[in-house]
Amino acid sequence: MLNRSPLKPAVAVLAGAGLVLGAAPLAAQTQAYPAKPVRVVVPLAPGGGSDIVARIAAQALSDAWGQSLVIDNRPGAGGTIGTAIVAKAPADGYTALVSSSTMAIGPALFRNIGFDVLKDFAPVTLIADQPSIIAVNPKVPAKTLPELIALFKKEPGKYAFGSAGNGTASHLANELFKLSAKVDTIHVPYKSAGLATTGLLSGEIQYMVTNMATALPQVRSGRLTGVAVTSEKRVDAAPEIPTASEAGLPGFAYTTWYGMLVPAGSPAAVVQRFHGDLAKQSRDPQVAQRFSSQGLTVRVSAPQEFSKYLSGEVARWQQVVNAAGIQKQ
Repeated sequence: MLNRSPLKPAVAVLAGAGLVLGAAPLAAQTQAYPAKPVRVVVPLAPGGGSDIVARIAAQALSDAWGQSLVIDNRPGAGGTIGTAIVAKAPADGYTALVSSSTMAIGPALFRNIGFDVLKDFAPVTLIADQPSIIAVNPKVPAKTLPELIALFKKEPGKYAFGSAGNGTASHLANELFKLSAKVDTIHVPYKSAGLATTGLLSGEIQYMVTNMATALPQVRSGRLTGVAVTSEKRVDAAPEIPTASEAGLPGFAYTTWYGMLVPAGSPAAVVQRFHGDLAKQSRDPQVAQRFSSQGLTVRVSAPQEFSKYLSGEVARWQQVVNAAGIQKQ
């Protein structure tokens, strides 16, 4: 597990005798930053978890800086199009990426993604994470997770799940569920998480392992049935829904993480400005409430911790792709 220790103020990075020579220009750069609006690229379509997290984080930083942060949704190819834009952007602190577990999946699924996840970015911080809900269209004759798994095993290849597209976190989360439950269901990729949810609501697909921000309002309204959450413990936002382990799938757990990165080579002082101010803002009760109302838990981490965590995630999803027999595109 990632050790999410208390964070030190950003100015601490500039302290110490060893940095005296470089501190002055870096400090001046940080003091003047940001002098213009900052573009925040989201490599997935509006309405999904990454978009929601990016908008909350951007608003929090805008409040702190008195400067605009502009969300730029660039979906496509499992999130690789928007991610590549940031990898190739100037390393000046005026382009950032808010991505999710999808970022760690790309290397396992795509041969030529146009960037190196572990070399072309400077991780800033994890922002939040979120368990998913195993959500079912009410017309499906299964109201609990054991009933759902039994139905899938009785009629293999009949039922379908949706995702935000091939190679996205929602795709691999469902593949992980299939492996754990030992069931055979059909993947229907959509262009966004929002469109996949629309397909689930209409009955075009029958179930999804999907993020809480997208599905929980529909579960609350009765338009979807939530048979389990994928966290290790029940979540405060939906305490009545059992965990997958409680509901009959021991050991199954999956959490979507969301984090901020900037192009590799971005000034260290700017990275620390992003990190320190976002960490400070996330402790504000109003900001924390914006996250929790979407079923999100704040998980701010130091840049070095996020870097180590990202490396582990890349290795983890490569194993899932191999086990599921998914071919690279």
